[in-house]
Amino acid sequence: MSIPNYKYDEISDTLTITFVPGALATGIELNDHILLRVDKVAQRAVGMSIFDYSVLAQPTEFGLRSLPLSGLDELSESTRDLVLAILQSEPVHSVLALSAYAPTATETIAIAALQLPNPLLQAA
Repeated sequence: MSIPNYKYDEISDTLTITFVPGALATGIELNDHILLRVDKVAQRAVGMSIFDYSVLAQPTEFGLRSLPLSGLDELSESTRDLVLAILQSEPVHSVLALSAYAPTATETIAIAALQLPNPLLQAA
């Protein structure tokens, strides 16, 4: 796999990360801010877009900002399983730290936090 390519568009505040240049992909909306592009046949991540990046990349007083992956609830079981496997493997795992929030003993909500040191500097 090639080195990820980072492209930041300041006007739209969108960070686009390409893992496999030129590959066909299906977009999967993980939430309102993260679009994961996957090749379902090869079962791999092709890229992702992070909207409102400058806000999401800012740490809070408690640490990294975490986002619920509410889009997982909208997926079929097989697609959800594929996406979870992709999220937990490289290269996506280097970009998003997957975790869970458990508001009750029986409820678990998948969350993710950006964990890029500063891809805008790497892209320059």
